[in-house]
Amino acid sequence: MARFTFFTNPMSRGQIARWALHETGANYATELIDWQNKPQAPLDANPLGKVPVLVHHDCDHNRVVSECAAICHYLAETHPDRGLLPNNHEKADYFRLMFFAAGPVEQAVTSRAMGWSVDDPPKQGMLGFGSFDRAMDMFETLLSGRDYVCGDRFTMADVYVGSQVDWGLQFGTVPSRPEFESYTARLRERPANKEAKAIDLKVIEEAKAG
Repeated sequence: MARFTFFTNPMSRGQIARWALHETGANYATELIDWQNKPQAPLDANPLGKVPVLVHHDCDHNRVVSECAAICHYLAETHPDRGLLPNNHEKADYFRLMFFAAGPVEQAVTSRAMGWSVDDPPKQGMLGFGSFDRAMDMFETLLSGRDYVCGDRFTMADVYVGSQVDWGLQFGTVPSRPEFESYTARLRERPANKEAKAIDLKVIEEAKAG
């Protein structure tokens, strides 16, 4: 039996989690989810019906993890030999960037896509991201002057943060800036990234053909 069950749809943030699975070399089984006909198992694991969801079959316990940032870090924790966890002096950057991407960046991108905005500066302070431009400027600042989140060393934070940047550049939800472009170019060369993306792209093509 596989150590993990991975509920996903290739047209989702499940691509982030699959990349994390391949970076760790995890032993996993994939359960593809049809948006229109969701089986009960993933709904039991995550009543919101969202994917990805990871179920860790740990001895006689099934441990459920949802939310991409949490899945990424959990996989790094359960595979410490892969060197994807932050060292003590890297933890501040690791967690700051990962959760900035999961919080303010995600909120800023979603709000803009939905056409929501707050133009009154005092009220912007009530938002977790201020404004889209401020969030992107901060994002660029946090990534500047380094190859990866933790400096010159790739960690699991780069899977999540890098996916947010890569997707954003592809779909125009993150502005094209030199820091973002160069960061993404480095991550696209990761063998695990290429391997995971090839699996999802194949599933997408098969669905279109079928």
